[in-house]
Formats: sequence, structure tokens, C-alpha cells
Amino acid sequence: MTAAEVSQVSGAEASHGASEADVVAAVHAVARAAKVAARPLATATRATKDRALHAMADALVAHQAEIVRANAIDCERESAAGMSPALVDRLRLDAGRIHAIADALRELAALPDPVGEVIRGERLPNGLTVRQVRVPMGVVGMIYEARPNVTVDAAGLALKSGNAVVLRGGSAALESNTAIVAVLQDALDGVGLPRDLVQSIDAHGRAGARALMQARGLVDVLVPRGGADLIQTVVRTSTVPVIETGVGNCHVYVDASADVEQAVAIVLNAKTQRTGVCNAAETLLVHADAAATVLPPVLSALADAGVTLHADEASAAYAPAGASVVPATEDDWYTEYLSLDIAVRVVADLDEALEHIRTYSSGHTEAILTRDTTAVRRFTTELDSAAIMVNASTRFTDGGQLGLGAEIGISTQKLHARGPMGLAELTTSTWVVEGDGHVRA
Repeated sequence: MTAAEVSQVSGAEASHGASEADVVAAVHAVARAAKVAARPLATATRATKDRALHAMADALVAHQAEIVRANAIDCERESAAGMSPALVDRLRLDAGRIHAIADALRELAALPDPVGEVIRGERLPNGLTVRQVRVPMGVVGMIYEARPNVTVDAAGLALKSGNAVVLRGGSAALESNTAIVAVLQDALDGVGLPRDLVQSIDAHGRAGARALMQARGLVDVLVPRGGADLIQTVVRTSTVPVIETGVGNCHVYVDASADVEQAVAIVLNAKTQRTGVCNAAETLLVHADAAATVLPPVLSALADAGVTLHADEASAAYAPAGASVVPATEDDWYTEYLSLDIAVRVVADLDEALEHIRTYSSGHTEAILTRDTTAVRRFTTELDSAAIMVNASTRFTDGGQLGLGAEIGISTQKLHARGPMGLAELTTSTWVVEGDGHVRA
């Protein structure tokens, strides 16, 4: 969804006869219903929420055939419309992926309930007892692109953290998300929780997305997840507070002392394990002193995997015969490819690597491969990204991989939440102050 798309109602919506005022009223009604539904959930026990999560997981598996059929419609339509294979793969659901999504809900149920956790507390000298306690946000809005798994992740995380969720999943996944939301709502019904805890406004199209962004006072926080254009459009347009998730122009820097065998395995994993995701590596930087030993095997492995090398002159000299090599341009250093492409540059030293990352990074994830503890210290303290990996793939910037369970996105902003956004990041806090007739002097 581009900025231009957000700014106007599509012709299809207009043909349905709904004015923009009608759409705003409908979306605000959904948000009000979510706010009402969130009230009993805020005081629900962990057992109640966990029972609902298991019911949702079981329902997804039980209805997997109809979800896969709906998803096939989306995938066929988007493939015919020219969506890239990597993005179609991100959109696609099959029985295995649905089981994995359901298992993520069960893993959420096994995690501690963040609601009611005392963040800090003490008894003051004047006798007042002070506690800062985690409480739900209330209503969480999500605007995201062709990721039907996000529909389930958002619903599960919201439920466990005591929130209702209003979803806008985009036209590319319309059939998939419609089927999934219906299954989740029926599961909530089955355990005695309000259906309105999980709602979609996909039927209201782009005008609905804009109405959600303007629903300040009805929606407590908005989380955009997708490409740079979508995220920045939401940040610029929304009057609802936004937790900004960022694009992933992620870097792997191979230092002079790096283990060559490890470098080959990590770079290959970071780039090719799954390409259409925000924590895939997009730029490879190699210390000049390691170039002759590291680049030949690394570039050969990438070429064998079908990766196109957007290489500077120094690194292109080490590319194997037959590799797909194009000269790197300034734009390449900024690019989140989400495909089998990687930018490659030889840098003089750690200082030049740090400066390159500071200049071009989106602040998502950077990795250093080295055996030099001084280089590790400098890399982890002098860069300003949400996650930094040491001798590990960028693909580990993920809530499940970091022990948080499912995540709602990777935050690259600095307020409240940063990095993988799990349960705790979907809560705020209340100060509870207890006295015994205290008055302030």
C-alpha cells in the first residue's frame, strides 16, 4: 500500500457505494467494539487466555484445508499480477506452515503472562507503597502487507497480553485473512470470550486503513509491518501513536580475524535461508586483509545459491567464473532487496565498515564475524541498530529465535519497544500507590 493508495479511496470501494464518511463510521464502530471487548480480557486469568490460545491453535489445524484453499486464490492472483516469487512465498500457506503457526500459539500459551507483573516497587520512607505494574495497551491496530501468518501472530500476542486487535492485512492476502479471522473468532466464541477481540477491516480497503490511522482515542497503538513505503505512510499519516517497525537493510561485516568456514556458512544463511524477510542480509562488507581468503569461498557459495552479486570493483575481482555480477551503485548500498541479490564491498578496516553501516543501515540488524574481542566491543557499542549479532546470522533477529515466542514485528524506533516485539512490548504500565490516609504536605 503506497502513500498514493492510502490517500484515496479505490474505484472498487467507490463502486460498493460506501462514502468515505461511511467507511470512517464503520471502522470506528469496529474500534469501539474492540475497546469494549478488551475490558473483560484485561482482568482475565492466565488460564483463560491460555485456553483461548490453544483453542485458536486447534481451530487453525482443524480448518487448515479451507484456509489453504483461500490462500491458493490469493497466491494465484498475485502471481498472475507479477508479485515476485519471494513475496509470493511469504504469502503462501500450506499444511506445514499452518501447523507451525498453530504451534507458535501453543508456545505463547506456555510463556508467562506479562499482565500484572511488577516492573519495580518499593515502600517509601513516608509509608507509601509504590508499584509500577504491567497492564494491557487496550486496542492494538495492525496494518501489514501480504503476510497471513501475521494475522495469527498479532491475534495471539494481543490476546495473551490482554489486548484486542484490529487488523488491516492488505488486498494481497484478502481471502487468506478472511478465512483465518473467521476461524479465530469462532474459537474465541467457543471458550466464552468476545469475538470482537479479533477483528478485520479489510473489507473497507484503503479508506479503512486511513480511518484506522485516524482513530485516535479508539485505538491505543498502531503497528505497521511491511515495506518502507507502507511504514512511512503510516508514520506520517497516523494520529494514533505508532510503534515503527523498520525495513531490514541488514549488514554482515567479515573482520580480518574471522573464521573463513564460519563466514561462508553465516553469510549464506543470512542471505539465502529465506530471502523475503526483514532480517535477511542485504550487504556484505569484508575487511581488506581478509578479502583474498574470505571472498572466493563466500562468493562461490552465494553464486551457487543463485545470488546476484552487486559488487564494488575490489570484491568483483574475487567472484567465480559464471557468477552473476553487476557493478554496485550508490543505490545498492541503501537497498533492501528481499530477493537473491546482495551488495558486496571491500572496506579498508573496521572504521570504514562502521561508517558504511552508519550511513546506509536501516537500524535493523548488523552482524560482525570476528575473533577479535576489541572489534566486538567497538561494533556492539558504536553502532545504533535494534539488534547486533556476533558470529551469528542476522536471521536470529526474531521473537521465536530469541526466546520471546511469536512477535508482532521488529521495532527500529527507540521509544518503548525496540527489536523483536513480544508480549512485554504490547503492554504499558500503571503506577499503583497505596497509602493510609496520606496527604501531601
